[in-house]
Amino acid sequence: MLDALGDGTRRSIVELLAERPHAVGELAAVLPVTRPAVSLHLKVLKDARLVRDTPVGTRRVYRLDTEGLTLLRTYLDRLWAGALDRFAAAAEAAHAAETASSPHSRSSTNRPRGGTTP
Repeated sequence: MLDALGDGTRRSIVELLAERPHAVGELAAVLPVTRPAVSLHLKVLKDARLVRDTPVGTRRVYRLDTEGLTLLRTYLDRLWAGALDRFAAAAEAAHAAETASSPHSRSSTNRPRGGTTP
């Protein structure tokens, strides 16, 4: 799925389909690539389960595949949650190390500002 979104034209197609379903010709009219190129990009997106098509007369109308997008969202949520957990653990470890390495930092914050100690 992520490979399919690695191409800028395919991301543009997904963004257009997020607005509403489109036929191949409609997509080709607004993208800087040929109609055959749009068809190839749509095939990649379809194989990745990010879009699906429906025959309407002689045209095929493409729309986002909500099931595939749900799988992508679940994967990204897991990835992001893991990254946040690792970041939190690293921040806590850095804070604990900083606190442990400077035991005077606590007592210096409690001193009066005049520089004298009672």
